[in-house]
Amino acid sequence: MLTANDPNRKSWLETPENTDFPIQNIPFGVFMADDDTVSIGTRIGDTAIDLSALQQLGYLNGLELPNDVFLQDTLNDFITLGRPTWRAVRNRIAELFDADNEELRENQEHQGDILFDAHEVQMLMPVFIQDYTDFYSSREHAENVGIMFRGKENALMPNWLHMPIGYHGRSSSIIISGEDVHRPKGQTMPPNAEKPVFGPSKRLDFELEMAFITTDGKNLGESISVEEAEEYIFGMVLFNDWSARDIQKWEYQPLGPFLGKNFASSISPWVVTLDALEPFRTSGPKQDPEPLEYLQNSTPSGFDINLDVYLAPEGGEDSKISSSNFKYMYWSMAQQLAHHTVNGCNINAGDMMASGTISGPTEESYGSMLELSWSGSKPVKLADGQERTFIEDGDTVTMRGFGKKDGLKIGFGEVRAKILPAR
Repeated sequence: MLTANDPNRKSWLETPENTDFPIQNIPFGVFMADDDTVSIGTRIGDTAIDLSALQQLGYLNGLELPNDVFLQDTLNDFITLGRPTWRAVRNRIAELFDADNEELRENQEHQGDILFDAHEVQMLMPVFIQDYTDFYSSREHAENVGIMFRGKENALMPNWLHMPIGYHGRSSSIIISGEDVHRPKGQTMPPNAEKPVFGPSKRLDFELEMAFITTDGKNLGESISVEEAEEYIFGMVLFNDWSARDIQKWEYQPLGPFLGKNFASSISPWVVTLDALEPFRTSGPKQDPEPLEYLQNSTPSGFDINLDVYLAPEGGEDSKISSSNFKYMYWSMAQQLAHHTVNGCNINAGDMMASGTISGPTEESYGSMLELSWSGSKPVKLADGQERTFIEDGDTVTMRGFGKKDGLKIGFGEVRAKILPAR
């Protein structure tokens, strides 16, 4: 039972109105408090909750949990326990912090060991990512890029409507929100030039994405079906897949993205479970032609998650430059995971799979500067009058995401990073 999702539940913890983290959310993350101790925790409102202390003090008794599962520095061991355990822990946390529960509410001494100001802790990478896959699953984005590079008649490649397209990325350069990113360097081919040049990217871009994190899959050689795929998905984060468009354009034939993509990808620190997102489940776009049988799913597998992108120049204010939604994804997470494993590929706890750029049907919902400025031909205006075609040094890009329905809001916080000059 998903008792943690009870929309009528209130918490005895002070919870700001319109917070991303009501008691119905209960995300999971890793943080470091002022004593330099790494803690696995969750968050309600502006309060970070140390789950290792909660367990050691007996508040999680009765749950089948290893004694040291929350004493690790990543969520990987917890993730391997599977969805029934994740659900039981969320239910217990919701029960413990319910406004009518006195167990911890009346124990000030224990609260001192368990509760921290969420704005004063340092958020760390929530998982150890062994493998990272980036998909290309927004039809609007794929068509926009195809039109720019190949013309309207050849916007989509012949395989795109038949399977989720993806590539294996670089997990070592995935970083947590708040870490700065240096402008990448590489080879580019200037227009009308006879040979490439080397130097900093001049067409640095963001990509508005979300990513899901998996638990351990099946043995090598076995597949995860589309119907069971969500049992292997722990939760989701916001994902900014930084992209050097000029480097990528020169290098990507014939093997796809390389240096133009592997220099950095930024994620939000709190992992929001699929259980918490259940109220926002929706049908995705109609798929025509009908996918092959192994990709057909009778259960609605889209999620209505609002996504906003803000850009702030050095010393300036945020300007909202894009508003999109995860529900626009043509290929769902379940289909992506089923396709990823249909050949027998195995997955591990902590693996990350990103959606690809999420663009909607209108110009305001495009998920990259490449599209918003239409390859630099239509500058994007900021609140202070400045214009951008791509990201400049000193710019800070922030992405925020949340679902909202019937007065309930479940959010992800934000993923933010500033671009520094090339080293």
